[in-house]
Amino acid sequence: MSDLGDVERILGDLVGFATVSSDSNLALIGYVEAYLSGLGARCQVFADPTGAKANIFATLGPEGDGGIVLSGHTDVVPVEGQNWTSDPFEMVARDGLLYGRGTCDMKGFIACALVMAGRYAALDLARPVHFAFTYDEEVGCIGGQALVTELVAQGLKPSVAIIGEPTQMRIINGHKGCRETHTHFTGLAGHSSQPDLGVNAIEFAVMYAGKLMEVREALKARAPKDSPFDPPWSTCQVGQLRGGVAANVIPERATLEWDLRSVQPEDLSFVDSIMDPYVADVLEPAMKAVHPSAGIEVDLVGDVVGLLPMDDSAAVRLVSELTGANGRDVVAFGTEAGIFQQAGISAVVCGPGSIAQAHKADEFVARDQLAACLGMLERLGNRLV
Repeated sequence: MSDLGDVERILGDLVGFATVSSDSNLALIGYVEAYLSGLGARCQVFADPTGAKANIFATLGPEGDGGIVLSGHTDVVPVEGQNWTSDPFEMVARDGLLYGRGTCDMKGFIACALVMAGRYAALDLARPVHFAFTYDEEVGCIGGQALVTELVAQGLKPSVAIIGEPTQMRIINGHKGCRETHTHFTGLAGHSSQPDLGVNAIEFAVMYAGKLMEVREALKARAPKDSPFDPPWSTCQVGQLRGGVAANVIPERATLEWDLRSVQPEDLSFVDSIMDPYVADVLEPAMKAVHPSAGIEVDLVGDVVGLLPMDDSAAVRLVSELTGANGRDVVAFGTEAGIFQQAGISAVVCGPGSIAQAHKADEFVARDQLAACLGMLERLGNRLV
């Protein structure tokens, strides 16, 4: 069977594991561990604190530093509320396209890496090749942070990480950071005919959101002159406001969910320098003046570091040589690449499929994209002997 046929078979298996971020990925990790250990790879599986999810880090080739990491996340986004024309967890092939949840984001890359692992296992590798597959990327890169922390603790120092997110095999050397925050408001319930006797949690959440919109405008003036991003400044966006039980009841609780996409790390502290005093000096005193137990709690749900474009990047140079592409792009979506970069590992994002197909009904990856990814990884093997 051709390599592409093997990729399609393995991708079908991977899609069959319904690894939505809210659920376990252990069955998929077990599949990958069995596959790679069967090739002679040294496998380490790291469970999350609940024991329901895990990362896997596997190595072929010699021990030591300077290896190449092929990295991908195993979790996928939910399918509820989407109008799929086929079972999202059963891969379907039509007209050169492979449909199924995760085919594009990003099990297609994982399947290519697993197929090429068979090739690498037969080579006398001069440098190690690592396979890093994580949990919970879609909800804050939680698994990626845990995995890189483990690598640092072990003193392992790969030189390059290739994160195979769907870029249509374009070389991506930068993306914004993303911090997701849930701000919880606790007030005092009461009858709507006497609003002064209660603390309306939704009203305070709206005031908080209004201040965020002021900060959003201020961020525009902080855009670096040479920012490659579109838009070039850090952005702030309110995604959801929940609270209340009925129109005639003063809402006791509310939650505001919002995110901050940063082009530079210092913009995070800039936002905090405005929002934290606003909560401590304005909102909470007004709430507690009516009800001492009222207050605001800030829950940091996810904090994904950005991938900072580097003038001289070993990862970009390597992937340029492997793909023959000289272009460099940045993207708006986040990845685990910045986590590797922050740990001193040169990182680049390059993988099969288009982000335009991700997270949608009838998600797909094209066979020619998988073939291009296989070509890149095959040339990588040739360089490592």
